Amino acid sequence: MTRLILLTSGKGGVGKTTLTSNLAAALAEFGENVIAMDTNLTTPNLGLHLGLHLAPKTLHDVLKGESRLQDAIYPHPLGFKVIPAGLGLDDLKGVDVGRLPEISFSLLGKADYVIMDGAPSLGRETMSALSASDEIIIVTNPNLPAVADALKILKIAQESNIKVIGTVVNRITGSKHELTNEEIKGILGTPIIAEIPEDDNVALSIAAKKPLVQYVPNSPASLEIRRLAALLSGRKYEKPKLIKNRNLVQRLVVWLRR
Repeated sequence: MTRLILLTSGKGGVGKTTLTSNLAAALAEFGENVIAMDTNLTTPNLGLHLGLHLAPKTLHDVLKGESRLQDAIYPHPLGFKVIPAGLGLDDLKGVDVGRLPEISFSLLGKADYVIMDGAPSLGRETMSALSASDEIIIVTNPNLPAVADALKILKIAQESNIKVIGTVVNRITGSKHELTNEEIKGILGTPIIAEIPEDDNVALSIAAKKPLVQYVPNSPASLEIRRLAALLSGRKYEKPKLIKNRNLVQRLVVWLRR
C-alpha cells in the first residue's frame, strides 16, 4: 500500500525540504520504494538539494499538461526517485495547482512511500497538497512563531480528516529560550515523533547536493532522521556503526567537483 505523506508546517525555514530529501534517502536505505515530490510550486528547493536543478521536465510541466508524469520522475543514486518542481518564474504560468491530488493518486501502487515537500504557506498550493495526501507530518522549530503556524495547518488537516502522524521538532539547539517538548505538545496536541538537533553538517550537505544521511552518516541529525524512517516503516532502530566524518580536504575536493 502506498503512503502519501506530506511534510508541512505553514511556515518557511523550518527544514521541510531537508527532511524530505533525507527521509526519502533513509527509507530507501531500508529497502523501501520511495518517491520524493516537491509540491512547493512557488519557491521549490527539493531539486536544488538533490542536484536536479536542471531537470528537463518538472512537476510544473506536468501540471500544465505539457509533459507526462513519468517523464518528470528521476532516479536518485541512493535508490529513491524524485519529482522536482521548476525553478523559473515562467514555470508558474499556466500551472493548474488543483491537479496535485490527481498526480499523487496516480502514484498509488507505484511506490511504498510518496514523501511530499509542502509549501511554506496556507495558500492554495498548500490546500491542494493537503488534498493530495493521506497523512501529514508537522515540521516545526522550537519557537513560538513556528509552532503557532504549525497549529494553523494542523487544524486545517484535522478538519479535512487527514491523519496526523505526529510532529518533528527540527533545528533544536538546547537554548533556554526554546520551547520544551511538553510545551510544544501542549500547544499542538500531537505526539513528537522526532527531535532533530541543529547540525552544521546540513549546510555542507546542501552545498554538496547530497542528503545528509549519505554525506555525513553519523551526524546527530542523520541518526535521528534514520530513527524517524525506522519508526515510519515499523522497523526497530539500531544505531549504525560510527563512520568518521569527512575531513576538510575531502570536503574541498567534493566542492571542486560540483
